[in-house]
Amino acid sequence: MAAYILRRLILVVPTLLGIILINFAVVQFAPGGPVEQMLAELRGEGQTLGRLTGEGGGETRQPGGGPTAAAGGDAGGGPVGTYRGARGLDPNIVAEIERMFGFDKPAHVRFMEMLGGYLTFDFGRSLFQDRPVVDLILEKMPVSVSLGLWSTLIIYLVSIPLGIRKAVKDGTRFDVATSGVVLVGYAIPGFLFAILLVVLFAGGSFFQWFPLRGLASPGSETWPFWDRALDYFWHMALPTLALVIGGFAGLTMLTKNSFLDEIGKQYVVTARAKGNNETRVLYGHVFRNAMLLIIAGFPAAFIGILFTGALLVEIVFSLDGLGLLGFEAAIRRDYPIMFATLYIFTLLGLIMQIVGDVMYTVVDPRIDFEARR
Repeated sequence: MAAYILRRLILVVPTLLGIILINFAVVQFAPGGPVEQMLAELRGEGQTLGRLTGEGGGETRQPGGGPTAAAGGDAGGGPVGTYRGARGLDPNIVAEIERMFGFDKPAHVRFMEMLGGYLTFDFGRSLFQDRPVVDLILEKMPVSVSLGLWSTLIIYLVSIPLGIRKAVKDGTRFDVATSGVVLVGYAIPGFLFAILLVVLFAGGSFFQWFPLRGLASPGSETWPFWDRALDYFWHMALPTLALVIGGFAGLTMLTKNSFLDEIGKQYVVTARAKGNNETRVLYGHVFRNAMLLIIAGFPAAFIGILFTGALLVEIVFSLDGLGLLGFEAAIRRDYPIMFATLYIFTLLGLIMQIVGDVMYTVVDPRIDFEARR
């Protein structure tokens, strides 16, 4: 198993490099980059133009008010050349903007400098917030980790027992009734249910039982630990519930179908013929085989909810997490944040795939990846 894990870890490097290279190449041709946005700002704001030309003695500053950062590998792409928004502006000003954002260098040079920084997790500075990208990611991480962790745990804790019960009671009233609930949960998008929760319980139109913003109440830093913990879960209740409603349906049906498939096999009939009770048959024989796919998929499910499923929920509940950070970076063409989040998400996704393979062997030791050819 160690040799298999080592091979998979080695394959992470070219896979990660290929994904970043493809996205970097695509970005080179994407319109509306930071240089074009800055040029559009200059055409409408004379004060900014004066700062860039040096009038008034002030230092050159980035959009957003911070001092100009060294470009290097901080910028991701955007072809350097003639910009539609540059018509009527001094070419020296356009060249200064390109230098400020790092686009005065050839694309391959910027790409290699970016990779050099990524080897040490140096992602540069945000083009529009003038802050280190690492600081921004670490600042937003608690929100996304909280949403991903609690929603994934609750989904598994609800879906697995419910799926097993549905398999045992297949075709009964319980199965039909819970299938209706599962169908409704599957059909309603998480963000739509989030809006409903806000209207009902967060001061929208009816009750003001839960807060609508952030992970903590103002001034909670000075509270005792247990009060802060309760306040944290109070803030997390509605966002987590919105994600759980949209996520438990698929896992419940997967659990049910896995158990139904195993219950009909010959070894289950043999176990019952030996006098084992139903609990022993289900959890002593069926459980390991039926739960192989479900338990092994836990790491991937967590990563999926953490990075892809919470964007709209974050917006509805005013939670400033990684999903919202990445979305805003894509809209504003903040390339350092875009590529940093892509790098981190891809790296975690590849590692979680390896963890998923290890989970297969933990759940069923009969699986041997070393024996595969």
